[in-house]
Formats: sequence, C-alpha cells, structure tokens
Amino acid sequence: MRKVLIVEDEIAIARVIAAYLQKEQYEVITVHNGAEATEVFDRVQPHLVLLDVHLPGMDGWEILTYIRDKSVCPVIMLTALSETEKKLTGLNLGADDYMTKPFVGAEVVARVNAVLRRFSNVMERRHVRQYGSLKIDFQSHDVYLNGAKVVLTPRDLSVLMLLAENPNQVFTREHLLDTVWGMDYDGSDRAVDLVVKRIRKALENWPTSEGEIRTMHRMGYQFHVHDK
Repeated sequence: MRKVLIVEDEIAIARVIAAYLQKEQYEVITVHNGAEATEVFDRVQPHLVLLDVHLPGMDGWEILTYIRDKSVCPVIMLTALSETEKKLTGLNLGADDYMTKPFVGAEVVARVNAVLRRFSNVMERRHVRQYGSLKIDFQSHDVYLNGAKVVLTPRDLSVLMLLAENPNQVFTREHLLDTVWGMDYDGSDRAVDLVVKRIRKALENWPTSEGEIRTMHRMGYQFHVHDK
C-alpha cells in the first residue's frame, strides 16, 4: 500500500484529504507541525508528501529543502497563496506540483495519482533502458531481445551490464577484468574476449542498425548505440 504523508496544520483540511486518500486505498500519515514532519518523514519513508507552506515549527520551504537533501520522494505543496512567485519558489526548491487552497478532495486525489504515475515512469526509465529491440533492466538484471528473455551466465551478464550502462564509452580489457573478475584475477585478458564472443552470440539477432558491441583496435570494447 502506498503511503502519503500529509503535513497540514489545519486539522479539518487534513482530515478531509486523508479521508479521500484512504478511500482510494492509500495509507495516510498526518502531522500538524513542521517540527514533527521531518522526524515522521524519516521514520515512515512515504511514497509522496502533501506539504503545507505555512506551518508552526518549520515552514514548508524548510521541510521541502530537508526532503530534497536526502530523497527524491514526490512533494505536492499546499498553500492559501496564489502568487506566481510563491509557486515558482516551491518548484525551484524541488516541489513536484502545487495546489492552491481552497480545493476539493477529489482534486487532491487526482493530483496525487498523476504525480505518482509520473514519478514511477521516471524511476522506471532510470533502471530500464531500451536500445531498439534490446531491453535491459539494470535493477532486475534481465535482458530481453525482441521481447524474448536472453539467458546469460552471471559473468557474461555483468560485462554486458557494465558496457550497456555506459553506451558509446570504450572500456579496456584491463578495466573490465578489474571490475568484473576482480583485482586478484591473474589470468589472461583473453577471458574478456571469450565473454564478449558469447554475448555477441546471444545478441546475434540484434540489428547492427540499433547497436552492437564493437572491438576498438588496441583499446578495448564499446557498447555502441546510435541513440542513447
């Protein structure tokens, strides 16, 4: 269940927002002052924060700065102010959205859903990369080519991940050995060539128009793609 932290000193408003969110199956934690907000944020690690600007203890700007110093957790600012410069202040400090009071509960739910959806898409793009028909999930360590899973040995997968995470960058055999095999490896750098040969075999149906693992003469290997 996704957790939403509401930081709002007007108890009636906080209760209404909480009721609407709970109806949509969100777990809601509510605090009514700024001093408590940072401690609760660290403890519960919410998926999103609804943050009022005017709070006793610490104001919303201070709390937003605190959150951004340690987290990418989405934050929607709540305020009675409608001036453009106030909205810009929040956005410049890292707020993800801004709502001006008065608002209805359904609008809050819609904004929360939209911000979490955008955040989820951004986070997915960070750990999933698509190179034409080749898809690599750097979090689950899964590789797909034309929708079919590519089966690789752990070492072959580690080499592919390192190369693919740094497209168009050249890696020497020595660097690959130190990173994947370890500094204590005392075998031949021929091991790298054999791994790359197996990876190429596994990706033989990957069109060169989309990318390829290139041998850079006297330098090493490069995961070459035309569009990062």
